Amino acid sequence: MSQRSLLTRALWFVVVGWWATPVVVNVAWFLCGTVVGAPLGVKLINLVPTVLTLKEPRSLDESATGRGQRSLAVRALYFVLVGWWLGWLWANVASFLAVTVVGLPLAIPMVDRLPLVTSLYRFDG
Repeated sequence: MSQRSLLTRALWFVVVGWWATPVVVNVAWFLCGTVVGAPLGVKLINLVPTVLTLKEPRSLDESATGRGQRSLAVRALYFVLVGWWLGWLWANVASFLAVTVVGLPLAIPMVDRLPLVTSLYRFDG
């Protein structure tokens, strides 16, 4: 899937992305705190780069690369012990940086890495 134009992504960020990202981040973490809402919370976490700048994430195909994804058990254990608090902190710092002109260049790669920081889930590109 190809990315939208830079102009489209910039306009989205200015009109929607800067304020919607912190909302989505905190709703996602609230949902992850419930058994019923956790699957939706994880999906929202993976959509944060799209909410911020309309970046289309491409999931790694495990059969096409030697790296692949870590097992679900390892990712779940990491999330329970580290990912839930580190990901929440990471996402909120990135959201704060995104609303500053100086911090925006750092915020975008931070948001892109949010699924990795939160649950060791890797995206390509």
